[in-house]
Amino acid sequence: MRRRWGMGIRRQTKYWALLPLLLVGTASILATVKQGEALEAGRRAYESSDYAKAVLELQTAAAKEPQNGEIQLLLTKSYLELQERDAAITSAERAVTIDPKSSVFHEWLGRAYGEKADHASMFSAPGLARKTHREFEIAVQLDEKNFAARQALIEFDCAAPGMVGGGEEKAKPEIEKLQSMDAAEWHYALGNCRRQKKDFADADAEFQLALESHPKAAELIFDIGDYAVRRGQADRLMEVADLGTKVAAADPRVMFYRAVGLILKNEKREEAERLLREYLQKAPKRSGYPRYAVAHEWLGRLYENKGEKESAVKEYQAALQLDPKNKSARESLKRVEKN
Repeated sequence: MRRRWGMGIRRQTKYWALLPLLLVGTASILATVKQGEALEAGRRAYESSDYAKAVLELQTAAAKEPQNGEIQLLLTKSYLELQERDAAITSAERAVTIDPKSSVFHEWLGRAYGEKADHASMFSAPGLARKTHREFEIAVQLDEKNFAARQALIEFDCAAPGMVGGGEEKAKPEIEKLQSMDAAEWHYALGNCRRQKKDFADADAEFQLALESHPKAAELIFDIGDYAVRRGQADRLMEVADLGTKVAAADPRVMFYRAVGLILKNEKREEAERLLREYLQKAPKRSGYPRYAVAHEWLGRLYENKGEKESAVKEYQAALQLDPKNKSARESLKRVEKN
């Protein structure tokens, strides 16, 4: 058979000519993979509540992708968990600079300003509060269905005085807009505004209507759960747990609220204990989640109800070790030790 050297040589020549391009492409792909690895490592650290590690990984990712706003957003959240509020504001401002049209970026810049305002002096707090309000307004303007931002804006208006941009009259039109958009969000906003004014009877009624309106947002359901814990509302906590299971079955907060409801009812003690233990194993240490100290306090109350004094003492002590300023745990510990 005749050899086709010419065809073979031409093919070989073309292959070697393309090799530099292939090497460049491979290097680009590897660089992209490494960038993605840093971001994913940051996400994993954040999800595991290792916020210091998350910051380190995300800073590396940000250096490689300076125009990636999602990295700056996750940095903002991580800094807030570490209570590094100035750094959180810087990252949120970078995210907004990268994408000024992002409603979520403006929402979180508002949250960062709000956290700083809550811990600022009486001289700087008003200016930070006004910035908070402005960012929430922009977030809602950019996306009217960003319910988290709208609820934050409504809560600000219901709680803050007019001198920093708040006022209940300003909240009313925002609440009215929700009526035609989402019934659960509307009733929740009405209830939350009444809660800010300590009108708990009306807040109770609106929160109940919110739960009956098939809410889609887990955070809305669980915030009502926090309210029910403070008010000692066992039946509402069971309803919160049932709805939470439908909307976010894997969320460990479902276990916490069901356990507290059972303890308040003084029912199924073994199940309540199991749920709280599991919550302590699975729940992240994060804003929006019941703190571990609170879970230990409820375990103490469970054991106290069962007459298991030593176990109750251990749980109250664990709660105080995690949160020395927990007055109710301290009072409970004194009560058990005295009796």
